[in-house]
Amino acid sequence: MPPEPRPGRGWLLRLVIAFAFAQGAVSMARPAVSYRALSLGADERAIGVIAGVYALLPLFAAVPLGRRTDHGRCAPLLPVGVVLIGGGCALSGTAGSLPALAAWSGVMGLGHLCFVIGAQSLVARQSAPAEQDRNFGHFTIGASLGQLVGPIAAGYLISERDGAMARTSALALLVSATVAAVSFTSLWRIEHRRSADRPREAAPKVPVGSILRTRGVPAGILISLAVLSATDILTAYLPVVGEHRGIAPATVGLLLSLRAAATIACRLVMTPMLRAVGRAALLSTTCLLGGLLCAAIALPVPVWGLAVMLAVLGFCLGVGQPLSMTTVVQAAPAAARSTALALRLTGNRLGQVAAPASAGLIAGVAGTAAPFVMLGALLVGAAGLGLRGGGGAAAAGAAPGPGPAPEAPAPRAERSRAERDPA
Repeated sequence: MPPEPRPGRGWLLRLVIAFAFAQGAVSMARPAVSYRALSLGADERAIGVIAGVYALLPLFAAVPLGRRTDHGRCAPLLPVGVVLIGGGCALSGTAGSLPALAAWSGVMGLGHLCFVIGAQSLVARQSAPAEQDRNFGHFTIGASLGQLVGPIAAGYLISERDGAMARTSALALLVSATVAAVSFTSLWRIEHRRSADRPREAAPKVPVGSILRTRGVPAGILISLAVLSATDILTAYLPVVGEHRGIAPATVGLLLSLRAAATIACRLVMTPMLRAVGRAALLSTTCLLGGLLCAAIALPVPVWGLAVMLAVLGFCLGVGQPLSMTTVVQAAPAAARSTALALRLTGNRLGQVAAPASAGLIAGVAGTAAPFVMLGALLVGAAGLGLRGGGGAAAAGAAPGPGPAPEAPAPRAERSRAERDPA
């Protein structure tokens, strides 16, 4: 009997569409939360704390959700995530105090985590080994589309004229809840039956410590943490920079969306870039350039200069997330790929807790542009990791596709190629 064919790519298109709406809701809500907090009297430190709370609940929930997905289905996490995102957005819009705003922002973050763990595990499980770079790149286009449209919509809806920011930021949050609900229309039969049944045949749980000691996994986690922290602080703190420099909310929304558009462009051409320079060189170069551009945001440049920097920065930041996903998936043991992806997301959320809180402290002492210098240093460090640790997935000899990892060493030709093109 011939083997059952892999699922077609219709599921990936529907997943990208669903992710675009879910991420669009979050990307619309994040700056709206910052503006609503400003309307409630928050300072730079409070903005940093609220941005950090967004990641606090996910920090503790990621690994248990990854364990559950390794030994069960991926798809049920997607609607759960949409419900939590929509609820968190709507309730943030009705919050009348900073603690309540922070709490509902945390619920939104938990929903985003549920959706992303389910979606990333689905891509890893239903993609052939040779398709993983491409499919993760296409999957993250959904996030970039949401990041492109969300800030523009938030900037269009939010107005600070005549003291209207409290009302208009609440409206933006309620609209973002509606946007999240649209994701439900693309989630039907998204998980292939054969993929859904396979995890129940998996081996016993792989200890978390063993996963973290696998070569390639720590590098993938730390690179992802640096890139996501940069994206997150850009989203949360560019409105604050705009307030101090006299840039209107609508213009700030356009600047954030320009960064997201550049990220989409990067992911559309990622396959030829990988063929041209290799994964390690691409990761390290883009992280290094991104770090320099992040630090340059601290300079008092005109709006057009800020737009140019954010466009190039968005292109650079587009590389780190999909390639770190592939790095972690291919390095991790076959029975623990969802857990490894969850550990990567735990690292992301740890960065989202620590980076905004640190940014708030730095901004309170050294000014609103100083956090971007901190991000620059973080990305420069990630560039070194891209060269030193990015080869773990290939070098570890882990099987990138479903099923057990091969016990025999890779053929000599494959080992040579892995040494030239790590990560």
